[in-house]
Amino acid sequence: MLFEMPKYHHPDFTLPKFIDAPNVKYMEAMDDGVVPEYFHSTSMYPEYFKINGKWILAEESRMDSSVVIRDDGHLEVVENRNTKKGDKVILGRTEKCEEGIYLHCNGFETQDSDLDDQFVFRQGRSRETSYARDYDKLMELLKYEKANGGKVTWVMGPAFAFDYDARRAMQALVESGYVHGLLAGNALATHDLEGALLHTALGQDIYTQISQPNGHYNHLDVINKVRRSGSIPQFIEDYKIDNGIIYSCVKNNIPMILAGSIRDDGPLPEVFGDVYEGAAAMRNVIRTSTTVICLATMLHTIATGNMTPSFRVLPSGDVRPVYLYTVDADEFVVNKLLDRGSLSATTIVTNVQDFITIVAKGLGVME
Repeated sequence: MLFEMPKYHHPDFTLPKFIDAPNVKYMEAMDDGVVPEYFHSTSMYPEYFKINGKWILAEESRMDSSVVIRDDGHLEVVENRNTKKGDKVILGRTEKCEEGIYLHCNGFETQDSDLDDQFVFRQGRSRETSYARDYDKLMELLKYEKANGGKVTWVMGPAFAFDYDARRAMQALVESGYVHGLLAGNALATHDLEGALLHTALGQDIYTQISQPNGHYNHLDVINKVRRSGSIPQFIEDYKIDNGIIYSCVKNNIPMILAGSIRDDGPLPEVFGDVYEGAAAMRNVIRTSTTVICLATMLHTIATGNMTPSFRVLPSGDVRPVYLYTVDADEFVVNKLLDRGSLSATTIVTNVQDFITIVAKGLGVME
């Protein structure tokens, strides 16, 4: 099965509803970080705004933000907290041209079944769902992204660091060119580096799962060593680290954003302690991502999902979907992303250690 990129169709702006629609209204923000009343809040879908008689696409969108008309005429989607006094903020709460705003949910061709039955079994995504086709589609997508300059961002919880084969699989994916960004927290990096140095995660051997004597100190010792080195790359050099997810990201210059938590030990030097700085750094990676895979981390998954649009405007001007995957052993977690309504979100209910080794073996990067 070869991957085929869906074609995007802009709305037909010759239809009367577009021609007769009024120009969109806007109001200048009176203060930094405070938008006018009746501001328009964005979604993950393509949205067009009629300005001076012309419909313009807001190219870099995300959920729950405002649209600002810049002096050069382009539209910028800005988190409300980041708006500035004097910004021209678009107003409107309707999305079918009534106020010069159009939400375009069906721009991509699909090959889904035309099944119209109202009562069918197994439409939800659960532990009992067959995911064989999803794995095949994902692996073909990853091959396509690698061959065509796509950007694949992985959003990862610490579960990977606790398993020997999962660490090997993810390292192989990084070194084979299937990883272009990593979003995670302090825990993944800490325990992966613990695995690299001491072959444990939270004091348990990452292969046998046998707890080691005084092993509960291991991750704290590793954090302390990294902080003494001053950075993760320097720690890798100081201690001759030669394996693991973090090691492979550093070696291959993969952008790596570690966003902190109130419960973090340490943390490691690279971890963002300011939540808004961390979110901004994450979004800078998401801005160029074309596929996003969220794995066993509920809060990072929800945060990433909220800042990921369902489409990307390429330098050529073409519009393509952003593919969004979420994998977790808990059905609730994966459905939190699916509930966003993204036309390209795929959910898989399984443990991520098995998932990542299946993907790595399917791509031929791991035996």
